[in-house]
Amino acid sequence: MIIRTKNSSQLTEADVTPEKIYKARRHFMAQSGMGLSALALGLPGLAQANALSYSKTAYGKGETLTPEDVVTSYNNFYELGTGKDDPVKNAHQLKTDNWEIEIAGEAEKTGTFPLAELVKQQQIEERIYRLRCVEAWSMVIPWVGFSLADMLKQFKPTSKAKYVEFTSIMDTKNLSGQRNRFSTIDWPYVEGLRMDEAMHSLSFMATGLYGKTLPNQNGAPIRLVVPWKYGFKSIKSIVKIRFTDQQPKTTWNLLAPNEYGFFANVNPTVDHPRWSQGSERRLPTSFFNVRRMKTQMFNGYEEVASLYKGMDLQKFY
Repeated sequence: MIIRTKNSSQLTEADVTPEKIYKARRHFMAQSGMGLSALALGLPGLAQANALSYSKTAYGKGETLTPEDVVTSYNNFYELGTGKDDPVKNAHQLKTDNWEIEIAGEAEKTGTFPLAELVKQQQIEERIYRLRCVEAWSMVIPWVGFSLADMLKQFKPTSKAKYVEFTSIMDTKNLSGQRNRFSTIDWPYVEGLRMDEAMHSLSFMATGLYGKTLPNQNGAPIRLVVPWKYGFKSIKSIVKIRFTDQQPKTTWNLLAPNEYGFFANVNPTVDHPRWSQGSERRLPTSFFNVRRMKTQMFNGYEEVASLYKGMDLQKFY
């Protein structure tokens, strides 16, 4: 979906939350009673309660949350379709039982591990983060999960590990987006971070939102959340993590390198070739309440600025 920036007085249908969001809400309410992703972590009782035990944090204190039904019905998840309401409609296609993650590359501890085992070793907490899409819309989401750095440390990456590469699920049998013969994406979806970015305290692995297990359409059973970068960096449904000394070849950067840089830091001074990044629409919006606001550098998370000291962020976008 391409969104072009306009003055707040120049309202068009593009500035209004699509009707599909509201139709998808009904679908979500029907699905939520079924406990989407309830068995994702293989933990007893989740199929019934679909609830998580976690500690509160100060992250995002004072932020106004985006309504849960918007967060769970308006998604980019191309494995489940290219439309914003395709992921919630096709959520049943994602099979999350007995999920495992492969750890590979420059680390002392590698192999394939059950997700349930990895989660049990982490401190589960809630963090409220802003999500800024490269398409110039945004949300505020209460994620539940754990520190990415804490997870990575248990594998003891070596000094050769300069980057971390993440890979999403590949399942052409069930995922309609991956079966689409017109797709230009070279599956599976791949993303990556520099090691110091991955080890930053803000980097997060989410297994839930709004106190519940992560819905399939939001990247169940586990996804990355990097709040100072555009949303496409926060890869969903992760099945592999690889430590490497080379910058990973990431999906959108390969597909359109002039539009989607490897770093993908939120930067209002670097426009997308087809639209401005100077402002964003905070969902949900309506014809009478577009809720357009100025975009902040690093999405407002200025504590990461030191990671890029001396870098030309106009060039390394």
